[in-house]
Parts: sequence; C-alpha cells; structure tokens
Amino acid sequence: MDAIRREGLTGRQLRMARRVAQKHGLPATSDFDAVRLLREKGIDPFQRSNMLELVVPQAGGVQHEGGPGSAFDDLPAVPGGAGAGRVQLPQTVPTGRNTLPSTGEMPSPMERRMREISEIQRDITRRRRKKMGLLLVRLAFFVLIPTFCAGYYFYKIATPMYATDSQFLIIQNEGGGGPSPFGGLLPTQFANSADSIATQAYLQSKDAMLRLDSDAGFKDHFTSGDIDVIQRLNEDPTNEEAYKLYKKNIKIGYDPTEGVIRMEVIAADPQVATEFSERLLKYAEERVNSLSQDKRDSGMRDAELGFEKAQEERRAAQQRLIELQVTNGVDPEAVIGAIRAQITNYESLMIEKELELAALLDNARPNSAKVEGVQGDVRRLQATLAQLNDRMTNATEGSNSLARQAVTLQLAQADLMNADTNAQLAQTGLEQARTEASRQVRYLTIAVRPVASEEPSYPRKFENTILAFLIFGGIYLMLSLTASILREQVTS
Repeated sequence: MDAIRREGLTGRQLRMARRVAQKHGLPATSDFDAVRLLREKGIDPFQRSNMLELVVPQAGGVQHEGGPGSAFDDLPAVPGGAGAGRVQLPQTVPTGRNTLPSTGEMPSPMERRMREISEIQRDITRRRRKKMGLLLVRLAFFVLIPTFCAGYYFYKIATPMYATDSQFLIIQNEGGGGPSPFGGLLPTQFANSADSIATQAYLQSKDAMLRLDSDAGFKDHFTSGDIDVIQRLNEDPTNEEAYKLYKKNIKIGYDPTEGVIRMEVIAADPQVATEFSERLLKYAEERVNSLSQDKRDSGMRDAELGFEKAQEERRAAQQRLIELQVTNGVDPEAVIGAIRAQITNYESLMIEKELELAALLDNARPNSAKVEGVQGDVRRLQATLAQLNDRMTNATEGSNSLARQAVTLQLAQADLMNADTNAQLAQTGLEQARTEASRQVRYLTIAVRPVASEEPSYPRKFENTILAFLIFGGIYLMLSLTASILREQVTS
C-alpha cells in the first residue's frame, strides 16, 4: 500500500480503480486497496479498454463517480433492472468503520497538483527533446552531410583552375580627312554597342570553340586525366558537351557604359589559359576587321562604278565634239557672225549712199557725173547685199546648213558640259565614299593583356561550401514547408 501511495496517482485514477474493482466484485476498502487488489488479479485499472467499458450505461441504474464522502452517496439506487438492490459507488465499505483517509499517508491536493504539473512538464520536455533530436537527424541527413561532401570535394578533390583576365574595346574612325595632315586617324570614338555585342556573341559561339579546339586543342586539354571527374570531359566528347564546358570556362561580359569587353578564360594550366586568351583576342580582332568590310566594299564599288561611267560619258562627249569640228572644218557660228557683220556694214554704207544721192538730186541743176557715180555705188552695194543675203539664206536653210551645224555643235558642247559636271559629282561621291569607308573602319584595342596567373582562382572553397550549405538548407526548408502544408490539408 505504501508503494502504491508513493506512485502519486491522481484522484481520477483512484476513482477509476474503485469503479473497476467494484465491477469485478473485489472487496476494496479504499482506493489504494482497489488498485492493490486489481493488480493482484492481473488487471490494469488504467488500461484504455477498461476505461471505455466503464462509460457504457447500465440497464438497471446509474453509476456515480466519486470517492468516499462524494455528493453522490445520498442518491438512492434505481429500482428494477440488473442493478436493482445493489449499493452503488462509493458505498463499498461496511458501515460503521472509519473510512476517512489518513492525513499522514495521503498527499495533499496541492502536492498532487504540483506532482501532476511536474509530470506534464517532464512529458513536454521529453517530447521537445525527441522532436529536436529528429530535427537534428533530418538536418544532418539533408543539409550537413551533403554540405560536408561538397566541402570535401572543393577542398580535397577539385582540380585547381587558373583564370586569365583581359579587357579590350572596339573603336571606330570618325575622321573626314580634312585639312589635317593626319587625315582621319586622330579623331576616333568608341564603336557602337552593336559591334561589341556582335564580337561578344562570336567569342561565345560554337564556331569560336571549334576554331579554338582546332588551333589550341581545347578538347584535349579538358579530357586530360589530371582534371577531376566532375570538371573533366569524357573521352571523345561531342561538340555539344565541349560547348557546354566552353561556355562555363570562357566568361565574356560587355559594359555599355564604358564600352569595354571583359574576358576571363579558365583552364587547368595557367600557360594554357593564357594561350587560349591570346587566340580568342586574335579571333576577335579578325571578326572586328570583317564586321564592316562588306559594307565598305559595297559603297566603294558603287562609287567607283559611278565615277568610271561619268568618265566614259565625258570622254564620249569630247570625242563627238571633236568629230563635229573636224567634219565641218570651220566654225559655223563664226561664219554666220561674219556674214551678219558684213551685211550690217553694207547696209550702213547703202544708207549713206542713198542719203548722198538724195542730196544731189535735191539740187536744181545737179551734177550728172556725181549723180551717176553715186547711183553706181548704190547699185553695187545692192548687188553685194543681195549676195550676202543669199549666202545667209543658204547658211540657215537646208539639211547641211551652217545653222544646223551650229546647233549640232552647241548640243555637243552642252553634252560635254553636262558630262564634265557629272564627272565632278562622281569624283566627289568617290571621295565621300572613301571618307565613309575610312570612318567605318573598326579597330580592336587591348586595354589589359592576358597574363599567366601564379595562384589558382577556382574553386573558391569557402564560398562554394557556404553556397552549397545555403542551397541544401533552402531545399530542406522548401520540402519541410511542403510536407507540413500537405499534412495539414490531409488531416483537416
């Protein structure tokens, strides 16, 4: 009995033991005695099945829960039924005996309460420790062990990689070839971003990788057995596999604010990385030189064709004018002008002679000899004017007249003038095309030349280990949250 009292059973458990003992017909004199008798019979009064059986309603009456001195003691038994005439709980001891618990043996309610609280606290502590242990196990399995494996790889297994950095920029000629003796070499500016982006895209293309492999053995270097399995290419790799590694180890970035292209080449040997970088710079220079070559060639070709055509037209116009001058033998305009001048002069003399004849005839007794002489002069002038008019008429009429010859000659001279103008314009266009072609020339200027590194740049052991820890931790957190949400949805 003392051992049962020291177990710290609660009042509810004791009352439950009394009820189970009364159900099995055991003569228990107290709650502790009921626990002792039940245990002697091999019955656990606190088993869940026994507790469920106690709540089944009886057909003959109502069982009351409570210990000695409970308020249910005064309730009478319900007549009839299976329980009729039977004394219900807590009337299990004979009348007339002292049934009060001893104050020295039974703990006080406060002590029982404190004991129950301590038991609850210990249970909570055990559950917390268990959950914390499970959490640590999960963290170790999903986060710490993978992080340790990643750190071991970075510190012990990974092959050191050497990086070679270089910087270059693309500039274009902006000079016009003016009065400066240096022409268009001095005034330059950065090329537009399209040229830099095109150069960057070419260096990151599969074409550049294949060319680098053909010239410097890119695949052979990364299939060497000195490189660890993760960073090494397989034997006889495909171009796609090599290109994936190429994009990983050849890092190129363009800064539009400064116009600088930065390139980082990574290899297992510093000299090999420097050689790769030098060859890529050479490829970039060739690409830059050929960026506007087609455009320059097309512009110059059109300008040269136009200039040659203008020269041929000018030469043809000159030849035609010379042929006309040789065929005619004289200058039609000069001949016509001379005839017109003679006609004008003879008409002036004719007017003078007619005035002189009129003056002589106005006399009452004119001198016949003078009159006849003046009349003869008038007749000769009229005959000369008639001949000159006939000559002028023949010169301006007919298919081979001097006028037509003069018009043909003027047209040939006009054609020659137009050909000269076109030749001058074509020459000006050719000079402009040359200036434009010179302005479109691109130059690759290396700002930082590649230098072999003395210490490996990769892998960054500490940074990569921390990054692996964060990645695995994030994955575990996402999986935990997903599992918690699914568990809540399923159990709700």
